[in-house]
Amino acid sequence: MNPTAGRGRALEHAHRAAELLRTGGDDAVVLAAPDPAALVELVRDRLRASALTARALVVVGGDGMVHAGLGVLVELAGQGVAIPLGIVPSGSGNDLARHLGVPDRDPEAAAGRILRRLDEPVPRLLDVGRARFADGRTACFATALCAGFDAAVNERANRWRRPAGSAKYLGAVLVELLRLRTISYRLEVVDAAGAVREERREAMLLNVANTSSIGGGLRIVPDARHDDGLLELFSVAPMGRARFLRVFPTLFTGRHVGLDAVRIERVRSVAVDAADVTAYADGERLAPLPVRVDVLPSALRVLA
Repeated sequence: MNPTAGRGRALEHAHRAAELLRTGGDDAVVLAAPDPAALVELVRDRLRASALTARALVVVGGDGMVHAGLGVLVELAGQGVAIPLGIVPSGSGNDLARHLGVPDRDPEAAAGRILRRLDEPVPRLLDVGRARFADGRTACFATALCAGFDAAVNERANRWRRPAGSAKYLGAVLVELLRLRTISYRLEVVDAAGAVREERREAMLLNVANTSSIGGGLRIVPDARHDDGLLELFSVAPMGRARFLRVFPTLFTGRHVGLDAVRIERVRSVAVDAADVTAYADGERLAPLPVRVDVLPSALRVLA
């Protein structure tokens, strides 16, 4: 966890969760660093040193902290070290926790779920999205990769300390509306049946989603499943500001799914390219397009 996150709330939540986890007989160690890169390195070193005995990695924070922990666990899984992921939501977004039904702002309840899941005979598995960029960089994500208006909103929202959660995202949306533009995408899609096609698509928003929501509760793909071995290609056709302001509230309820401007398709993978667009995933800045996104089916066991 990041000890400065949430004005110290994450630190408090981490210690409350650790105290409850210790009641199960485990040695719950709190790992903290204010710098994300230093924290990732600390976690990686600790897990490698205790690979034979570590029962779980528990992340305390929002989707950005999940993103950091996920990358380490996928890396270790590729080396034959399988360690489950637990989540104690304590961030501004918490979209993976929301999708999985993990109690929010209640570290004891979240930790209790982790203990129960540790002892269940049938594991709950999580698909992981994988983004590969032209410069050779690779990133894994849990919720969705954003590449358009929504990525611009993420970039602005991440610069704001207040307000928190969906209110911050909504404020960033209103500011970015002044710069609203249509983006011309070049796509190579491998659909759920394995058929390949290339297309050009004009859109305002484009996401490749693994789970149901982004931005602190925007349910862009309400029916997304985290364990079906597929991703959801979500896009919204160009529209004016006035119509977008009418459509936007429906993203919180899922009622946008029936609109003619909205397109959702289950895919195995998709390559995305567009000019002057930087991709985000789990609310974290990745790299400029182009990117190829695919899925690692059942890549991790999740204790949620």
